Amino acid sequence: MEDTAETQPALEIDVALLKSEIQKTYSAVSQDPERDFIFPTGRGWAEDLEYPDEVSRVPDAAVESFAGVANPFSLGRLAAGERVLDLGSGAGTDSLVAAQMVGPSGNVVGIDMTAAMLAKARRAAGEMGVANVEFIEGEVESLPFPDETFDVVISNGVIDLVPDKDAVYSEIFRVLAPGGRVQIADVTIQKPVSAEGRRNIDLWTG
Repeated sequence: MEDTAETQPALEIDVALLKSEIQKTYSAVSQDPERDFIFPTGRGWAEDLEYPDEVSRVPDAAVESFAGVANPFSLGRLAAGERVLDLGSGAGTDSLVAAQMVGPSGNVVGIDMTAAMLAKARRAAGEMGVANVEFIEGEVESLPFPDETFDVVISNGVIDLVPDKDAVYSEIFRVLAPGGRVQIADVTIQKPVSAEGRRNIDLWTG
């Protein structure tokens, strides 16, 4: 019997446009955190997600722009001395919680592609006086770190925004040291997204 199934053509997504729109959205979260977004934000949302006590020490200037989707620390606390990478660190809430957990003998690197968020995260780190965290500009599909650099990779509501998820996970496993682990909070779906939906930039950015 002849197979008559048709192969669906790959959808073309304008990745440059998508990244631009994501940057616009999260720049707005940084600069105008009181605005009503289609996703929850702020300290009240972090508390609803039952963040650990360390979030209370993170300055309001950072937590007001928190836009995570869940609590990656619910998968386990970080240990003193661990090296941590925060993918899509935004205004720095997760990175600054992690920096407190790993202590002076550990270190945390937050990477994000939105300049306004990075600036906010750096100011918050300075306000807290933590010396074991840094924030750099970059993209999660192409991490600027050597192999086996980190003990833990955390991420919160970021990987779902990236079309090339294979590249992200390949980079995660490249930079993880042997025995390392991932603690990811993100959005998943149970049914295939329609072709029209996959072309809708607003759905990607929200």
